[in-house]
Amino acid sequence: MTEIGVDIGGTFTDVVCRRAGAPLQIVKIPSTRADPSVAVLRSVKHMVETWGVDPAEIARFVHGTTVATNAVIERKGARIGLLTTEGFKDVLEIGRQMRQAMYDLVLEPETPVFLAPGRFRKEVPERLDAEGKVLVPLDQAAVVAAVRDLVEDGVEAVAVCFLFSFLNPRHEQRARDLIEENFPDLMVSLSCEVDPAFREYERTAVTAFDAYVKPVIDRYLERLEGGIAEAGVSAPLQVMMSRGGAAASSIVRQRPVRLFLSGPAAGVVGGRMVGKAAGTEDVITVDVGGTSCDIALIAAGKPMIRQEGRIEGFPVRVPMVDVNAIGAGGGSIAWLDGAGGLKVGPQSAGSEPGPACYGAGGEAATVTDASVVLGYLNPDYFAGGALRLDADAARAVIEREIATPLGLTVEAAALGIHRVVNAQMAEGIRLVSIRQGLDPRLFTLLPLGGAGPVHATALARELGIRRIVVPRFPGVLSAAGLLAAQVEHEVSSAFPRPLAGLDLAAVRGVLDDLDRQCAALMAHESGGLSDPRVLHFADVCYIGQSYHLEVPLDLAADDPLRALYRDFQVAHDRIYGHSTDAPAQIVNLRSVHQAGGSDRLEDGAYRANGEAVMPGMRRILLSEQTEPVEPAVFDRAALPAGHRLTGPAIVEQADTTTVIEPGWSATVTEAGDLIVERGDA
Repeated sequence: MTEIGVDIGGTFTDVVCRRAGAPLQIVKIPSTRADPSVAVLRSVKHMVETWGVDPAEIARFVHGTTVATNAVIERKGARIGLLTTEGFKDVLEIGRQMRQAMYDLVLEPETPVFLAPGRFRKEVPERLDAEGKVLVPLDQAAVVAAVRDLVEDGVEAVAVCFLFSFLNPRHEQRARDLIEENFPDLMVSLSCEVDPAFREYERTAVTAFDAYVKPVIDRYLERLEGGIAEAGVSAPLQVMMSRGGAAASSIVRQRPVRLFLSGPAAGVVGGRMVGKAAGTEDVITVDVGGTSCDIALIAAGKPMIRQEGRIEGFPVRVPMVDVNAIGAGGGSIAWLDGAGGLKVGPQSAGSEPGPACYGAGGEAATVTDASVVLGYLNPDYFAGGALRLDADAARAVIEREIATPLGLTVEAAALGIHRVVNAQMAEGIRLVSIRQGLDPRLFTLLPLGGAGPVHATALARELGIRRIVVPRFPGVLSAAGLLAAQVEHEVSSAFPRPLAGLDLAAVRGVLDDLDRQCAALMAHESGGLSDPRVLHFADVCYIGQSYHLEVPLDLAADDPLRALYRDFQVAHDRIYGHSTDAPAQIVNLRSVHQAGGSDRLEDGAYRANGEAVMPGMRRILLSEQTEPVEPAVFDRAALPAGHRLTGPAIVEQADTTTVIEPGWSATVTEAGDLIVERGDA
C-alpha cells in the first residue's frame, strides 16, 4: 500500500511517500503561487519518474493547502452577496465597535467589509424571536428578487445569515431551496450550517468568509482531483482541516472555511506523533518555513483547540488548532525603520525571487542570508544539494542593506538579524503557553519546517527549555503529519440552557442527533473506516458572559453535568486566572468522530545509511560566543540509533540543518529522531 502526503508552503511544496516495506521517501518542490495545484501535480510526476511509484497503488492521498488563507490575504476570493434579516444588513460592517489599533494615523476598517460591500448586502423580510419562533414569515418573493439583483451584479456565491437561525434553520433552508431552484449555478452558504451559534457579527462574518472562499476552493480541488486522476491516482483526495483531522474533498467543499489552518494543523499533528515516540506528550511545536513561523502547544498528547481564530485580524469562528502564526521565516526580510532600528518581517522574499543567496534575483536581506553568513547553512548542501546557495550574494546584500547603514561588520549584522527573529519567535511561544496558563519550561521544544532546527537551541536557551526533539524529517513534518492524521468529522448545535436543573436526557437527545450526522459524514469516506472514536464537547460560560470555553463532556461519568461544571471551572481558572461558583450555562454542544490515523511514520526500525561520519569543519558565529567556533559537522542520514554528540555541532540533512550550541548534547533515538538536551540537565 502506498500513501502520499503533500503540504503546500509559501516557498516549498513538501511531499512524503510511505510504502509498505520501504523506507520513507521525501522531496521538496518549489511552490507555484499562481496555481498551487501545479506543484502538487509535479510532485506526482516526480514520484512516478524518480521513485517508481505506481499511481494505481496509491491508497491514500492527503493534502494540506493554503489556498483558502491566501484567497483572504490576497483578496482573491469570489464576489459574494449577503442576505440578512430586514434591518440587519450592516452587521458585517458595524462589528463589535472595538478597535485593535486605536492610535494609527490612518484608520483602516477592522471588520471584513471587503467580503460584501454595501450594494452586495440585501435585506429580506423575515423574523424569528429569541426562542426560534416565527414572528414574520419569510418573504420568498423578496429572496428571489434580492438574489436576482446580486446575480446581475456578478456574484458567484451568496451567504445567508438570518436572525436566530441557529435556533430554527427553516427560513435559511427555504432561502437556499429558492436560490437553487432559480439560480442553480450559484453557491450558497447558510449560517445555520457554517456556525450555528449566537453572536450575530461573528456568525455573519464566518458565513461570509465561507461563501467568499467556496468557489475558489471548489475550482482548486476540482482541478487537483482531475489532475491526479489523469495521472493514474485512483485514491480519493483527502484534505486536512483546521481542527487537525482530514476529510474527503467532496465534504470539505461544503464548508471550506474550515481550511484556514490546513497546513499548520498538519504540522501540529506530526509534532504530536514525534513527541509521543520520544516519550513526551507535552510539546511546543515551532514550524519555521520560508514565510512564517507557526507555533502551537500540545498538552497531555492533545493539541490545544480554540473555537475562534483570526485571519488577517478578522474573527473566523471555526474550531482550529491554536496556532500562533508570526511573520518570521527563512525568507523574512530584514530592514531598518525610520529610527534606524533593525526589524525582521513580516514581509517575505518567498520563493520567487527568494533570498539573495538563492541567486534568483532577490535583492533584500533575509534570515536565510544571515544563516549563510553565520556559517549555519552549507551552500553546497541546501535542500539536499538541489539548490546551491550564493554565499557572496548573501554577504553583499546584508552589507548593503543592514551592515553599512548601522556601521557594523557583515557578521555582526547577520547575528543581529538572528537575535531579532529569535526574540520574535520566543515571544510567540510565550503567547501560546503563558496565555494558556502553562509554563513553557515544562515542555519539550519540537522544531520543524526547513528552518526550525537552525533556531532551536537558541530559542530553548532564551525560554529556559531544557529538552528539544528534532524529528527525523523536520523539514517535511507537516506533510508527514497528513499521513498521521485521523479522518475526523465535527458537527455542533446551539443549545443555550443553564446547567442548573438541566435534564441530561435533553443533552443526550441533541448529541445523539449530532452523532448521526457525524456518522453520515464518515460514511462518505473511503478506506473501510469503522468503529470511530466518538467525543463530545460542550461550550460553557458563566451566565452573562459573552465568550465560552470548550469543555469535554463525558456521558459515561457518574454525574456528567456536575463533572462538566467542575472541568469548566478548572479551565476558566487556568486560562483567565480565576473562577467562581456562579451559575453557568451551555452555549453549544459538539460531536466529533475520529477514525484511522497512525503514531509511526514507518513500520520498520530506523537504520542509518552507514557509519557516523564528519563530512567537514567550518567556523560559525553564535550569539553567546565572543569568537567564532568550529563545530563538528555530521550527516544526519549516517547517524545510527544511540549515537551521541555534543555541541558545538552542525547536523545536516536534505530538508534542514540542526545547529547545536555549546553546552548541549544530542542522542539519536530508536525512531531516528534527535533528542537535544542541556548539558546540566
